[in-house]
Amino acid sequence: MKTQILAGLIALSIVAVMPQTVRAEDNIEKAGVAVGVTAGNMWFLPIKAIAMSVGAISGALSYVVTGGNSELTQQIWRDTLQKPYVITPALARTAVGRRPELEDKKSDSPAPQTTTAAPQLVQ
Repeated sequence: MKTQILAGLIALSIVAVMPQTVRAEDNIEKAGVAVGVTAGNMWFLPIKAIAMSVGAISGALSYVVTGGNSELTQQIWRDTLQKPYVITPALARTAVGRRPELEDKKSDSPAPQTTTAAPQLVQ
């Protein structure tokens, strides 16, 4: 009984000392990314598989048709067999670009205002 109380007190003190910040938008963002990646892969994987098989066959066929032009064959294979094979969350974030509204705001200061000046005419 004493060991259970002691273990409970240790667990409680660890949780009290190291609080984790929990934000609702993190869970919403994670769920959105998971749904988006899953939906994207549902279309991307079959299309990529078809493109890879067509590329492999057409590359081999180009070698025969061109009389042994290995540079053309390697170029076709390189273009159709290169990565990515699946959409990952990191790839999706890279494709979207930098989104300041989705980044953590570590400071309480507002984001710097940017203005765009009218283009100058060169004469």
